[in-house]
Amino acid sequence: MSDDTRDTEEGEFALIERVLKPLAANTPASLGLTDDAAVLSPTKGKDLVLTKDAMVAGVHFRESDLPGDVARKLLRVNLSDLAAMGAVPVGYLLATFWPEDLPHIWIERFAEGLSLDQDEFQVGLLGGDTVRTAGPLSLSLTAIGEVEEGKALRRNGAAAGDLIVVSGTIGDGALGLLAAGDRLPDLDTTHQEYLMDRYHLPDPRLALGQALVERATSCIDISDGLIADIGHITKESGVGAVIEWTKVPLSDAAESAVQSDNSLIEKVLTGGDDYELAFTFPVERRNDLVKLAKKGGVPLTIIGEMVEGEKGVRVTEEDGTEMSLSARGWQHF
Repeated sequence: MSDDTRDTEEGEFALIERVLKPLAANTPASLGLTDDAAVLSPTKGKDLVLTKDAMVAGVHFRESDLPGDVARKLLRVNLSDLAAMGAVPVGYLLATFWPEDLPHIWIERFAEGLSLDQDEFQVGLLGGDTVRTAGPLSLSLTAIGEVEEGKALRRNGAAAGDLIVVSGTIGDGALGLLAAGDRLPDLDTTHQEYLMDRYHLPDPRLALGQALVERATSCIDISDGLIADIGHITKESGVGAVIEWTKVPLSDAAESAVQSDNSLIEKVLTGGDDYELAFTFPVERRNDLVKLAKKGGVPLTIIGEMVEGEKGVRVTEEDGTEMSLSARGWQHF
């Protein structure tokens, strides 16, 4: 089958049978995709955690992006939401809105990408729906996880004095989008490729999220930007936050980009698409962070603290002066 030819003889059910049904093979609750719905039995003593994210061509990914990468990012951003609540993935539901002229080879490559990440994250398809549309190509995924009853990580538990901690490095996703659009021409090829890979394939911090249960006072994944997402914690917890810019961890690639163009600092702080975890942690237990980093398999960095009597997020320079930012993060509307 060529890349630009769609097999119009294959209908919806045949396509599901050939391409999507194998994704449910190791998920008994899916009933082999033979019925109208899955039947899921929650584990005793566990709460179900459900999250949904949608992606639209031209908005959340470029039409030239590889279908396998699109599929993997769709799954991973949902798994990141589960990580932020300390949940263990159980399965997912998928809704696809395929343009009428979309080649079947694109759908096959999309399914192959899902299969790769199902194996990596030990999660399977539970069911969903496929729809033809005049466009654009749109995708929606609902991920389901489990966490100990009453112990899901929330955004509303931070207190004044708590440390603000982030996993991994910040700004790679936003800079990766710039690199994919040829908007970082002065950055060397190796660094551009690194940043683009971080943008296309974020790493949901599931092990870390699970390790933070009953330890972190609040948690969120960084999707809308570091400032915006920590702002969500301040709003729900009723305290302010102060972040020290020089403590925000950067990859070598992001560091190189910022050094060549100082204006990119704001993009690092507000651009989003990192899908690292930001969480608050009791200052008296800061020594536990070393063990948590090892258990979560990712470096952890203290970048600031929660403060009483303030609203929102302040970012300071090394000398304590406040940085002026023209943007605070991604706005959906």
